[in-house]
Amino acid sequence: MACRMGELVLDCRDPELLARFWCEVLDFVELGREYPDDVDGYAIEIGPREGFGGPQPTIILRTGEPAEAKSNLHIDLNPTDRDPDAELERLLELGARQADIGQNGGEPWNVLADPEGNTFCLLKARIDPL
Repeated sequence: MACRMGELVLDCRDPELLARFWCEVLDFVELGREYPDDVDGYAIEIGPREGFGGPQPTIILRTGEPAEAKSNLHIDLNPTDRDPDAELERLLELGARQADIGQNGGEPWNVLADPEGNTFCLLKARIDPL
């Protein structure tokens, strides 16, 4: 038996801001709030709407200080219902911003950052899931 990714956890300064942003980006909904003992504050869990696609991880946005060092993990997004240029415009309108991490301009993706500066990529070509 293999594992399946169940959750992505992101420490952040403003879970409500990031929950709104990522719910809009991914068409997710808020699933609940927790006040865990190991977190000074609270966490918001967001995830797919009921019946939405195959298995997808939920995202938990926890109050806390984000890591100062560059993360080795980021999310790649694949546009599902519009062309990549239209999706880029939508993400920028939602509060994403272009991020320069040393790319040369010829990459098949756009590097963006969410409202707290977490980088992610938007693929420039649609890739259908396996």
